[in-house]
Amino acid sequence: MAISLSSQEQHLWKLWTSSQDIEAANQLIQCYDYLVSYHVQRIAAHLPKSVNKDDIRSLGMLGLFDALKKFDLDRDLKFDTYASFRIRGTIIDGLRKEDWLPRSVRDKSKKIEQAALQLEQQLQKPPTSLEIAHYLGVEKEEVEETVKDSLFANVLSMEEKPKDGRDDHKEGIGYSLPDYQTPTPSDAAIKKENFEELALQIKKLNEKEQMVISLFYNEELTLTEIGQILELTTSRISQIHAKAIFKLKTSLKEIVQK
Repeated sequence: MAISLSSQEQHLWKLWTSSQDIEAANQLIQCYDYLVSYHVQRIAAHLPKSVNKDDIRSLGMLGLFDALKKFDLDRDLKFDTYASFRIRGTIIDGLRKEDWLPRSVRDKSKKIEQAALQLEQQLQKPPTSLEIAHYLGVEKEEVEETVKDSLFANVLSMEEKPKDGRDDHKEGIGYSLPDYQTPTPSDAAIKKENFEELALQIKKLNEKEQMVISLFYNEELTLTEIGQILELTTSRISQIHAKAIFKLKTSLKEIVQK
């Protein structure tokens, strides 16, 4: 075996790979269940509260079992790494197919976008979440939460596999891509510029917003863990995160339109 495993894991893997022993598979799933919990928690943090975590977990377990069936122990790759891509890919695929975003959130998102366009024409600048809230007669927090919820829908759309008629690629999102999808030098340059612009806009956030974004996306801490570090409630951290995302989305949208 290319990757070192405990004697118990080696025994379970041998039973599973040699005879497809279901009990061995169940024990391996229990061993790696923490991977499912991790990705469910990370992805659920971006989703509306109406999305059932148990449904996301079910998708994650399907991804884990798929990883067990397809993993090659002789490859120079840790199962944890391989399974993580499978789990996340299966969850993302499932969410996209099920159209998880509630109709009410989609309707609110459209109203906010329309209000933002009208206010931008009136004010000659991108409106703040507070200005949009006043315009629509709602709370600022509602505007920011709606933008945060709809933002992940955009991420799902961006991660959609290309519909070019080729369906020979069976791997989950992020695991491996065929050579024909290798970015061109032009695409790579544009992507680099986008990341640089995003980094610049993050620096324009206030200190707490920068800290929350860094801890959440770079250090991969949960909102609760960030709250413990900053000595704030999870609810407050969620508000700061939503406000920061709103600012970033607004500023980046303005740059794209220039």
